[in-house]
Amino acid sequence: MGSENGHHHHQHHGGAGHAHGLGARSRRRLAAVLALTAAYMLAEAAGGWWTGSLALLADAGHMLADAAALGLALLAAWFASRPATPRKTFGYYRLEILAAFGNGVALVAVSLLVIWEAYERWLAPPTVERSGVMMLIAAGGLAVNLGCAWLLHGDHERDLNVRGAWLHILGDALGSVGAIAAGALMTFWGWYAADPLVSALIALLIIWSSWNLIREATNVLLEGTPSHINLAAVEEAILQTEGVEDVHDLHVWTITSGREALSAHVTHARGVSPPELLKGLRARLYAQFGVDHLTIQMETADFEDETFHFCTSGTACFRSSKE
Repeated sequence: MGSENGHHHHQHHGGAGHAHGLGARSRRRLAAVLALTAAYMLAEAAGGWWTGSLALLADAGHMLADAAALGLALLAAWFASRPATPRKTFGYYRLEILAAFGNGVALVAVSLLVIWEAYERWLAPPTVERSGVMMLIAAGGLAVNLGCAWLLHGDHERDLNVRGAWLHILGDALGSVGAIAAGALMTFWGWYAADPLVSALIALLIIWSSWNLIREATNVLLEGTPSHINLAAVEEAILQTEGVEDVHDLHVWTITSGREALSAHVTHARGVSPPELLKGLRARLYAQFGVDHLTIQMETADFEDETFHFCTSGTACFRSSKE
């Protein structure tokens, strides 16, 4: 009797054209956050110029980066909702990850510019006029930032791109807190070095918070194993499935946020039904690891003589042949 070479491809939630990404409600929230951020960015820029405060100007610059990041997030979410095409069989999912990576890099770049300006001001701290007004403007900025963070709360846990925007907003909130603290130190104690000092500290916090975002986005772009999935545990789960003798060429990667993919060659015992075994593997891998996009090639020890091929993808297909 000949051997079997089976290639089974399954997507738990439909084909590659399945809509993935932010829903209409989430996109509306992102648009609202963008409008609020852009409006208060102008207020903080005007206030920073009027009072001469680096902390306010830095926060305004950060809000400008936020506005660009939020616009990019909305654009990426729109592209991600577009269906797959013969030339883009996975659709435009990766644009979300590219946007998240760009957000992280922009955060670091803005923070480094703030640190450089803070260093120059630390050497010769200028007098900041109207530090009381600076505190009021910063307090308004904090209120806007907290409102925006609340609007994005929840979505940031499911979508890497929204997480980038959310981190921008939290960085802005920290900037506003720092500006309030610096304003208080200058108003009540006349310590004008507080302005560059607080600005530099906040910039360092933003760089630290951006590192995980950049690292995670880079891992997705390099098709690394998702950080929350243990590859050894996945291999063990496959081997423990009844009818499986061996597994090799096992790969797990992320297509986009919340959408993991797996491919593997599974050697099965003779007499085992490949479609039934696939059902068991699919159920186990989805239940234990949340992987919903599988490409599994079924094999026996001498699989060259007979092939069985089954796939469901952006375009459905079914083929079986015997040599």
